Parts: sequence; structure tokens; C-alpha cells
Amino acid sequence: MTNDQRSTVTVSADTVGAVTVLTVTGMLDASTYLLLRDTIIKAALDEPEAVIVDISGLEICTESALAVFTSARWQVSRWPEVPIVLVSENDAVRRAIVRNGVARYVPVHATVSAALGEPGCTPSRRRARMNLLAEPASLKRSRDLVAEQLTAWSQDNLIPVAKVIVTALVENVLTHTDSAPSVRVETNGVTVTVAVEDSSRAPPSVSEARSGRTPPSGLRIVGALCRTWGNSPTPSGKTVWAIVGPENRL
Repeated sequence: MTNDQRSTVTVSADTVGAVTVLTVTGMLDASTYLLLRDTIIKAALDEPEAVIVDISGLEICTESALAVFTSARWQVSRWPEVPIVLVSENDAVRRAIVRNGVARYVPVHATVSAALGEPGCTPSRRRARMNLLAEPASLKRSRDLVAEQLTAWSQDNLIPVAKVIVTALVENVLTHTDSAPSVRVETNGVTVTVAVEDSSRAPPSVSEARSGRTPPSGLRIVGALCRTWGNSPTPSGKTVWAIVGPENRL
């Protein structure tokens, strides 16, 4: 295929309430796979209640390319846990999605209206966000945000551990990057997620302690205190996140 014959995909975004609807047209093949996957992930990282992907106008080169949707879902499955739902008016495409096992992870419907009725497409999480400055005073501001929001959400029992985690994550940004951190706090009523975004593309690393007298690194502390943690690339850098549950109370 020559340069002027390369496949393209076009994605337009709209919102229906708190749900993002992506309408995809063009050709899905090896040359457009990553672009479509990353576009879906980016939409999910903005934390709508769900991402509906309408592929009624998408031509699919091979059925194996449908794995793009399970790949995107896997990337956001632990955080931000935003459901991804497919829509196709084409019966044959819906059957292919089911036949290839994609529908086990990414439900498929014939219309956007039907997809909006999918469990998970209605508000179920509470979220708050604060953009901070690249200065030491941001450590206290991030702890204050955590305490204020978790008190308002009746999650007081998780305030101590969440404050330790947000301190470690913000301190990592201030120490290892030139970024101004952005803090997100959210809850589904059972667990609490603390996420800190920066503009560095360098992945976080857990340093090895050199001796028994060396204080543990911030990420080692985070790992010891939370249920699970990880990082997600964003268009401008990355987000490091940690999820705590009732078993992580201090």
C-alpha cells in the first residue's frame, strides 16, 4: 500500500448526559489499530460514566482487528474503570464481535439508545479534581482535598490511608518531574481511588532499598498500603493511581 493509499479512521465525539459517544468511520486495519485504541483510551481517561463506540460506519479489514476493543478495555479496566460499549447497526458485525469473544468484555448493541441502557452507563461514581502548582505547598493542598471530599462522601475511615498515598504520589511528581500535579479523588461507595497526573512520559519505578536503614520509596509505600496501583499514559504524560478499600484502613 503506498503512502497515499493508507487507511484512515475518523472519530467524532459527542456527549449524552455523562456518557461520551464516539462515532468511528473509515477502515480498521493494522495501520489504524493503534490510533483507534488510543483514542478510545483517551476518551475513557477523561472519566465519563461510559464510552460508547459507534462503529456502524467502520469497515473492518479482518476480524482479528476487533481485538482493538478488548485491548482498550483492558487498559482502563482497573483505572478509571470506565465501561466501553460498542454499537453497530450491522448484524454481521455484531455476530463477529460475539464470535471473536469481544462481547465478553465489551458489550455490543444495535443502537446508541440500547447501549445507553447498558449497566454502568448511569452515574455511579463521585469524583473531584484539583490542579496544583509545582511547589511544596501542594502537598498540604492535596491532603486537604482528600480529607474534604472523603468526609463529604462518608468515607472518613479511608482518609488516613488516602492522605498518605496522595502525599507520596504528589511528592514523586515534585521530586522527579518539572510538572504541576493534578489530583483526582473518586469513590464508587466502597473503594476510593487517588490519582495524580503529570506531564512526564517516564514511567514510575519502584527503587530498591539499598540497606535496612534506607527509607522506603514513595511508590513502595503506596504499594504496601493500597489494594492495587498502576499508571496510565495520557496524551500529555501519565497518571499514577492507587485504589484503597476497607481492608486498607489505618
